[in-house]
Amino acid sequence: MNTVMATGTFDIIHPGHGLFLKEAKKLGGKNARLVVVLARDSTVRSKKRVPIVSETQRLEVVKMLKPVDEAYLGSETDMFEIVEKIKPDIIAIGPDQKFNIIDLEKSLEKRGLNCDVKRVSKYRKATLDSSCKIIKKIKEMKFDEKAFKNC
Repeated sequence: MNTVMATGTFDIIHPGHGLFLKEAKKLGGKNARLVVVLARDSTVRSKKRVPIVSETQRLEVVKMLKPVDEAYLGSETDMFEIVEKIKPDIIAIGPDQKFNIIDLEKSLEKRGLNCDVKRVSKYRKATLDSSCKIIKKIKEMKFDEKAFKNC
């Protein structure tokens, strides 16, 4: 059985996350195991973004998603620490993740980690196809106080 690792923030879950995880699992073939590693709040903040949903709640939600077999919080200091622990056969990179696959493979090789790195090419194009777009839309909305009094 192949183990596929997928990573991300998974801040505000949307259909693109589901598609990414479904396609990532397919990379491992039939009966693949999908392990998802979530970025820690401190890691997200270091990249100049504040997560809306806490890391523990994001982890809880991701564990509930159909394609996911296991999910963990990543390391705050070494992104390869969990890779060394899980030893995936494949690391799946999302279509919008800014990793350079060749550089990532070299870094894995330097650490003695033998796994393929593959980019998921399918992308769920929609008006609100990223957590950032959802946040931006909410910020732009003019709320009617009466309509949202129970929120």
